[in-house]
Amino acid sequence: MEYEGRYTAFDAARVRTYPLSTRSNKVKLGDLVFPKDLAALAFDLPERVQDDIRTVAEAMVAARREGRPVLLFTGAHLIKNGLGPLLVELVQRGAVTLVAGNGATAIHDFELALIGETSENVPAALDKGRFGMAYEFGYINMALSVGNQQKLGFGESLGRMICDEKFRRAVLALVAKEGVISEFRYPDVSVLAACYRRGIPFTVHAGIGTDVIDQHPSFDGQAKGGCSGRDFLIHTNEVTKLAKGGVVLNIGSAVTGPEVLLKAISMAANVGRVPRGILTADFDLRAHEPRQMTDESAPGYYFRDQKSVVTRIPQGFSGRGLYIQGDQKQTFPFLCRRIMEAL
Repeated sequence: MEYEGRYTAFDAARVRTYPLSTRSNKVKLGDLVFPKDLAALAFDLPERVQDDIRTVAEAMVAARREGRPVLLFTGAHLIKNGLGPLLVELVQRGAVTLVAGNGATAIHDFELALIGETSENVPAALDKGRFGMAYEFGYINMALSVGNQQKLGFGESLGRMICDEKFRRAVLALVAKEGVISEFRYPDVSVLAACYRRGIPFTVHAGIGTDVIDQHPSFDGQAKGGCSGRDFLIHTNEVTKLAKGGVVLNIGSAVTGPEVLLKAISMAANVGRVPRGILTADFDLRAHEPRQMTDESAPGYYFRDQKSVVTRIPQGFSGRGLYIQGDQKQTFPFLCRRIMEAL
């Protein structure tokens, strides 16, 4: 990126990279949870939590049968925890109509599609200046640069790179070099790929300086911001479809998911597409105290997911909000099993 202002900017061209194939990763294909594994899983969840999850599953299935939207925003840990194949199954079955995440969500999914591994061993790399420096992250930056030229969104650009050979060749011709991986070996475990093939949006809501791709010489802030900005408008358009009801899930996103939803709903309401009677569900680990949602002196007041997703948004539009407390390695597979049984 060029800079001509009054200060001194870091020269990213000095950054040294290495092949992704040499990196130490904590999550491999054998750690992933697939739909076939659900029947054998043991669940240790309080009955109240199970009942709330059943309510969410039933609402999702009913919404889809009636042609109403089901929007799912997830933080990166759902992918890191090996649960991506379950989300792929929901996408393929038409149980969700939009998937959204932050930049890290897309990056972990990209890694799994490319090499079948993810979750870099950060302590082993950080003190060596190698954290986030795998050369292949340049593929994402170049996909965004090409996607931005074509006025595409972030998720669509990455999904197209994985699934569309012509687009992939155009991207890799600009960045791939000898000695690095240039084929996506495991696209079937990719949520980005599943969404692209199914024709539903995977929207990526990214910051600048928040992701490992920003560390690379190939980083282009205009491309990242442009593609992610389009994704926000795609996301908002899907939110307008909640005017006749639907379901919104926020899974493990403490800030980005709730804030994106809040702004998108405000925009939808502003143009007369008020999301009436929706069910919202927030999946997270922290305890939830409803009385703290109106007490600015209470810590819980500042938990954006609980305040916006569970409280303000459903209450503001005659809906219902549920808080699903528990380890997502338990709660999300339980949700998926209930949905698949109902379908």
